[in-house]
Amino acid sequence: MSEPVVESMAEVRSHLADVIDRARREETPTIITRRGKQEAVVIDIQEYQRLRQLAEDAEEAWLNRLADEAESEGTDGSVSLEEMAALLRDQQG
Repeated sequence: MSEPVVESMAEVRSHLADVIDRARREETPTIITRRGKQEAVVIDIQEYQRLRQLAEDAEEAWLNRLADEAESEGTDGSVSLEEMAALLRDQQG
C-alpha cells in the first residue's frame, strides 16, 4: 500500500472518481480533511475487507484468551463465550 494522499473535502468532491480509482488501482488511500481535520479515508474495498477480517480475528483471539483465563480460574460467576461476546457488542453499540 502506498503512502496516503491528503485532500480536502472540496478537492475530493471535484474528482471523486479519480480518488476511487487511485484507491483501487494504485492501492493508495486518500485521507479526506474538513476544515483541516482528518475526517475519513477512501480505501480499496479489498483492503477494507482485509482490515475488517484482521479486527474480527483479533477480537476472537482476545475473547478466547479471556475464556481460557476464566476457565482456569474456576466457574463461579463466569459467563459463556457467547454471553461475553454479546456483552461486548452491547458496550460497543
